[in-house]
Amino acid sequence: MSDLLLRDVRVVAIDAGPPTEPVDVLVRDGVVAAVGPRLRPEGPAVPELDGGGRHVIPGLWDTHVHMVQWGLGQTRLDTSGTSSPAEVLARVVDRLTWGFDSPTGVLVGWGHRTGRWLQQPTVAELDAVTGEVPVALISGDGHHGWLNTPALRLLGGPSVEGVVAEADWFPLYDRLQRLHGAQEESEYAVTRAIQGAHALGVVGIVDLEFGRPWEQWRERSAEGTPPLRARTGVYPEGLEDAISAGLRTGDPIRATDGLVTMGPLKVITDGSLNTRTAWCCDPYADGHLLDQPAGAANYPVDELIGLLHRARGAGLQAALHAIGDAAVGAVLDAFEATGASGSIEHAQLITPADVRRWAELPQRVVASVQPAHLLDDRPVTERCWPDRTARTFTLRSFLDAGIELSLGSDAPVSPLDPWLAMAAAVHRGPEDGESWHPEQEIGAREALAASVDGQRVRVGARGDLALLDHDPLVDAPTSAERARRFRYTVVSATVLHGQVVHGG
Repeated sequence: MSDLLLRDVRVVAIDAGPPTEPVDVLVRDGVVAAVGPRLRPEGPAVPELDGGGRHVIPGLWDTHVHMVQWGLGQTRLDTSGTSSPAEVLARVVDRLTWGFDSPTGVLVGWGHRTGRWLQQPTVAELDAVTGEVPVALISGDGHHGWLNTPALRLLGGPSVEGVVAEADWFPLYDRLQRLHGAQEESEYAVTRAIQGAHALGVVGIVDLEFGRPWEQWRERSAEGTPPLRARTGVYPEGLEDAISAGLRTGDPIRATDGLVTMGPLKVITDGSLNTRTAWCCDPYADGHLLDQPAGAANYPVDELIGLLHRARGAGLQAALHAIGDAAVGAVLDAFEATGASGSIEHAQLITPADVRRWAELPQRVVASVQPAHLLDDRPVTERCWPDRTARTFTLRSFLDAGIELSLGSDAPVSPLDPWLAMAAAVHRGPEDGESWHPEQEIGAREALAASVDGQRVRVGARGDLALLDHDPLVDAPTSAERARRFRYTVVSATVLHGQVVHGG
């Protein structure tokens, strides 16, 4: 049933002004049908939820998630916060000593960031402590894997002395989750991840998992997995299959109760900062140590333009990963040449000229950004891009130029937690620390507006709501205080398509 009467709530005014006086919100057939005081709906009785004067917002979205990887990340060996290969190896030895439980037989880790390390990892040193147990340690940005010889052999990896990165790594990443026993493990992890998302007021995600995620979500619907709205992406290697199946951006995926729709073509046009493969206009500060001193493109511009032409002609929007400023410039070239609409994912480093060029595009191209990344990336940025830190995570510049903003996490790179993303957008630093380049902070209303998929609590909107114990937009004297209100927001109930999926 998708009907609900939410009584006695204060609608948080995202656009302007204080919260309203208490009202009721009626959801019929999954859509907001009425908003007003003391509603008396006609017809059959409608389930009621007493808001008790609490505050209501549209359900939250995370517009960049790798859902299976986020779910599995909760069970993987944590290698984050390490400063050398030796620290990671110590954690591996400890886990192997105490034993690990995985149906695939592979010990998988997640989280290390080699961009901060003075010494780079090798296969030989991992082999020395692991024996014949396959071990795959995934970097905190997801762009490389440090594998031992048994894991490389199991996954069909190349012969390398160090890490496997970018184009060589992504197929291995995909094979890792296709091993025997991996599907059951991953689906259990996804169920727990959805429940965790509901508890944060999340009703929808853009799922940019590898493979054919639209089929995974159809299977989840059939198996009774907790509901969640999802837009599913497709990568270039699956583009022709998606086109042959007649999948167009915005189309509902069959047998998902209308909650899952086809999303964009996702193209990873360059690498990442941590792996030091993001494509930049100028060399990295330590570029003399790299095979590609300024990073490199994953696709020539003409090939990227061809992909966008093909996608646009088939009714698919494009989500183009671009982290370095040269990559952002190249994807703007592709959007200009094709007229395709969609998003630039990350846009972590950008020139002022390209901000202006982006704003002048006639079609809709959203800045899909992940503010919480700056909390982890600041040390690497100051080491690798010390001369261009003012041009990173330029959220204020995007909004001032009129570029539409949507916030996400890139989970598991950052937690699937819109409250953390919003906090980092309004205060660019740790809770008890200074804001890094505060001139690029955005306001609390702007952050919330970029996290609700364009929805408002009004007639005709989706029946997706989050009930909060306090108003996160109450003004505070400092950006740190505004961020703290986001970080400590309590979601007492989440409503998805008129159904209570969390709290009550």
